[in-house]
Amino acid sequence: MYEPIRTKSVHSTVDGPNPDFPHRSREEELDIQLAGHLAALLAVTDELRATQASADLDTAAERLAEQVSRLRGGRTPVRAPISGRRGTGAAALHRRALALAGRTLVVAASRADTAVAILAAERMDAHTAALEPRELASH
Repeated sequence: MYEPIRTKSVHSTVDGPNPDFPHRSREEELDIQLAGHLAALLAVTDELRATQASADLDTAAERLAEQVSRLRGGRTPVRAPISGRRGTGAAALHRRALALAGRTLVVAASRADTAVAILAAERMDAHTAALEPRELASH
């Protein structure tokens, strides 16, 4: 009733994995994803530091940079210098940072990286607290 398949599948190989195709473990993939989320959160934190001086933001930026460096094998993340420019509003930056911290927390939890999960949760709390007075005033 059915005709048998006459060609080999492109998805299976007799020789094993293709050496030309990079293979990473799940942990390596999660580390890459986690470092990316942390680097994005660091960039937004640096933008916030440019708009408002805060010891909390300075400390957070240093802690974020340490974790990015750890996940990237000691390579320090590229950072924009603090210029004091006024660009995007602080509320929009806090909302973006809150979303990034949430994504970071999810990946850190699946990676079982407690240090990053704690840092992400702290940043979520800080950005939520920074938004609450603004959000209440606008309604």
